[in-house]
Amino acid sequence: MHFIDTHAHLDGTEFDADRDEVVGRARAAGVSHVLIPAIDLPSVGTVLATCDRYPGFAHPMIGLHPEEVNGGYREVLASLRRLFSPRFVAIGEVGLDYYWSREFEKEQLEAFEEQVRWSVEIRLPLMIHCRKAQNEMVAMLRRYEADLPGGVFHCFTGNEREAAELLRFERFALGIGGVLTFKKSHLPEVLPHVPIDRIVLETDSPYMAPVPMRGKRNESAYVSYVLAKAAECYGVSEDELAEATNATVRRIFGPLDVKSLVKET
Repeated sequence: MHFIDTHAHLDGTEFDADRDEVVGRARAAGVSHVLIPAIDLPSVGTVLATCDRYPGFAHPMIGLHPEEVNGGYREVLASLRRLFSPRFVAIGEVGLDYYWSREFEKEQLEAFEEQVRWSVEIRLPLMIHCRKAQNEMVAMLRRYEADLPGGVFHCFTGNEREAAELLRFERFALGIGGVLTFKKSHLPEVLPHVPIDRIVLETDSPYMAPVPMRGKRNESAYVSYVLAKAAECYGVSEDELAEATNATVRRIFGPLDVKSLVKET
């Protein structure tokens, strides 16, 4: 049984001391592919270096995270746009985050919209981060809905109504991670109302480790705990859940085994 971690910050400094061991544990646990988002301009380099180190296993995304948006975002976006290549499997991690501050609310909206337009233009899916901004995010996406190639609403933790609103975007799926396993999470009650072919698995490592690893550094091997809990919620075997989520990943991101062969010239 193999499954895919669609969101892991494997390039982060948290893994500098033991990255090879982390990848080894992930492979041993059954992880066949890991998708790695960029968050800003410097991280594109670390993401690509990590993917070069683990060809066929790690796959890069490119984007500007909303928490990294400030007054100079236009220059950053221009630089990111120049770095585009066929290697990237998605535009991410992008979106809106008003959890901590609305200081750059206007800039976040503008940066997000620009990257949504990239998705339409280049036909790359979106990896969307959204906190305390679902209304604004949905309003933005609806303007481009007919032309969007698809994507993932990363780290979904909402209720049934919020899930239904996001699932109206037919080519998108919900990213389900460690929160599903938390004792006070309501996701186990929400998930059965989400079609099984509309979710993908993720860790968001090194953050948000699932039970029984909560409080520790998260890593891709732990996506197996998310898989087990999701299978329980749907009343299916872990093999069935893995097969369904892998098919959804292929539908959104394309055949990763093929994409991994694309190199810079």
